Amino acid sequence: MQHFTTDNKNLEAIALNVREHILKMSTGGGCFTGASLSAVDMIVYLYAEYLNLHQDNLNDPNRDYLFLSKGHDVPALYGTFAELGLIPKERLANHLSINDHVYWHPNTHIPGIEFHSGSLGHLPSVAIGVAMDIKIRGGENKVICIMGDGELNEGSCWEAVLVANAYQLDNLIFVIDRNNFQANMATEDLIPLEPLHDKFTAFGAAVSRINGHDFNQLRNIFKTIPFAQGKLNVVIADTVRGKGLPSIEARADRWFCNFSADEVAQLLQELHGEHQTQLTSETLVVR
Repeated sequence: MQHFTTDNKNLEAIALNVREHILKMSTGGGCFTGASLSAVDMIVYLYAEYLNLHQDNLNDPNRDYLFLSKGHDVPALYGTFAELGLIPKERLANHLSINDHVYWHPNTHIPGIEFHSGSLGHLPSVAIGVAMDIKIRGGENKVICIMGDGELNEGSCWEAVLVANAYQLDNLIFVIDRNNFQANMATEDLIPLEPLHDKFTAFGAAVSRINGHDFNQLRNIFKTIPFAQGKLNVVIADTVRGKGLPSIEARADRWFCNFSADEVAQLLQELHGEHQTQLTSETLVVR
């Protein structure tokens, strides 16, 4: 897996290709399309530019770690791995096949996947354990845990924030994909999360909030980590569910999608700006 220059055009091109991969995985059984599209830009930036992680150091104890606690966003991770050479692009066609491990949630049989996930609220604690081990060994590895905003309804997430600060894990970064939806409801209509920045601050973390689709903001904020000595780093990344496809953006019913081949073809045209007509809920059926 190669690292790229800080040219945003490179990152944008990779992100566009990853979105295309996600759409192609949104048929034949489907995937968590809308949720995955919101996380693409963050994941692409982290793997392509920020993390010390590549094909040749996947088992090196000095590598950086990324844990996708929001495991249903794994199509974005698979797509990024394919674009950066960690897995063959052709392998994505095996999505949901019984002959491969490319499935709805991360699986450690896929190179680069550090830990199985899918049970929300679980991986922050795993990331804490790795960050503590690194601290004990005197290492300089970075540890990132990407979490969903709806995932924050799990009490284990807030316990993890308390523990991370108690052990002064300033090598640990919690990234919150703040797309404002939890499954098929808006987070603020279910269990309101705001003021989210203030809540993390009250729990002792050092917090920054950015546009999770802006590569300049991502770059500028991550280069300032650790934000404060001895404190957990929290990045709240404001994102849009279904980002890149206006016809499904910010829609509660575009969490998990199983599109027909024709629907995927229409969405790919929209993604590439070839078809500007908004596709309606009657023409795109979630199965």
